[in-house]
Amino acid sequence: MLIGALIRGADRLGGSAVVLRKGDGISGSILIQCLEKGRNCGLFERVPDYAKGGYTLAPCGPGMDSDEAETTAYLDRRMRADPDLWLIELNVPDAQRFAAETIC
Repeated sequence: MLIGALIRGADRLGGSAVVLRKGDGISGSILIQCLEKGRNCGLFERVPDYAKGGYTLAPCGPGMDSDEAETTAYLDRRMRADPDLWLIELNVPDAQRFAAETIC
């Protein structure tokens, strides 16, 4: 349901959301690789926000200035460690804000 909302919302904005790895529909964590016009804007994970309730989008992994090999190595480690993980590539303007508003 959340992944579908990202895909439909990105499409409405003229961008794209691609499922790079399908995780578990109930218990899978969601990791989003944010792009803007194909440029890496960072990796973010949907995590519980215990202070406010609900969820938030937290930065994770190498920063947006890291090279592709470093990002790929991080994603490979995460996917090996968590077989339920969803990996979504989101390419829309202000991707982090859009993802947070859509799934948090």
